[in-house]
Amino acid sequence: MTVTLHSLSFAAHDPRRLARFWTGLLGPEIDDETGFQLSFVPSDEPKTRQNQMHFDLTSESLEDQERTVVRALELGGRHIDVGQRPEEGHVVLADPEGNEFCVIGPGNDFLADCGFVGAVACDGSQEVGYFWSEALGWPLVWDQDQETAIRSPHGGPKITWGGPPFTPKTGPNRLRFVLSGPLSEVGRLVDLGATRLGDRDGLVEMADPDGNEFSFVARA
Repeated sequence: MTVTLHSLSFAAHDPRRLARFWTGLLGPEIDDETGFQLSFVPSDEPKTRQNQMHFDLTSESLEDQERTVVRALELGGRHIDVGQRPEEGHVVLADPEGNEFCVIGPGNDFLADCGFVGAVACDGSQEVGYFWSEALGWPLVWDQDQETAIRSPHGGPKITWGGPPFTPKTGPNRLRFVLSGPLSEVGRLVDLGATRLGDRDGLVEMADPDGNEFSFVARA
């Protein structure tokens, strides 16, 4: 496929601090596991709502889950309440800038064999799952009750969309995908349902059919 998922970009008040947190938690070679990089872009915009996407981190045992939680807290993370129930078996945390993520308990069959970063879990429609499947050339690995998931043919984490109800979108998303490919692919993405928002700093700024912003880096 000529379009690849290059990175997941975080809007950050302190990019260096946030990079240290995620590198410390996930490891410096996380792109070897996930197939994409993490990038941290300076932003003065305040965080006003729950993010539209977050990481689901996996655990091999209850002790392993606890180690991940402790490590995250040592690095500057904190516990948060997003309405989770105790019986759900996962721990919800936030990084130093309030970006949510989950540490999933052991025995989760859906994320089996996906690695430490089990999923990038997104708020989104069934249609947007179809869009991203076509955009990246990643097959659908789940499509049920308006919930969808895709995964690279090369393995790594799943990208999931939970279907309705949706969190109201107020302002730009703090996390966004950055794609890479020939500039001609921009037209194909528009044909699939994306919107071209404009060009900025050498990037083509776009939005998926749900209105979630993403960036496109043209390569030769």
